[in-house]
Amino acid sequence: MSGVHEPGLPTLYEWAGGTEPLRRMIDAFYDRVEADEALSVFFPGGVSERHRAHVTDWWAEVLGGPVTYTERHGGYEAMLGHHRDLAITPAQRHRFAAFMSLAADDAELPADPEFRAAIIGYLEWGTRLAAENSQVGATPVEHAPVPRWGWGVAPPYRG
Repeated sequence: MSGVHEPGLPTLYEWAGGTEPLRRMIDAFYDRVEADEALSVFFPGGVSERHRAHVTDWWAEVLGGPVTYTERHGGYEAMLGHHRDLAITPAQRHRFAAFMSLAADDAELPADPEFRAAIIGYLEWGTRLAAENSQVGATPVEHAPVPRWGWGVAPPYRG
């Protein structure tokens, strides 16, 4: 998938500052998850370096960066497989989304409302889809590209 067509705008990945800030966000997020009773059940023994790196690659690709997750880790189908039969509850989904929003603050990602609205838009969409697909007996779409998220209705404010 080539990405979102938003001529003249940086990708969300570029606006975030690339992979390094996204990795800080992912680390801050999983540090919270490991300490949380409701979410740590998905990661007995903690969240591995490998998992953190793969999720960083996912977020980078979703936000318009390199297609590393697709090329090296199996793309959408692999991510779908990781969530099958987890039976994520609405409360767990909400906690996940809240922790990721806090992790964006921890990582000092750009705080402008337009950027945050875009990434939170993806977070809401993605967590709701993951929770739905995680239910026992769910029939998710089996093959799809990794989503590529853009600015949507609020491009970056440039003063």
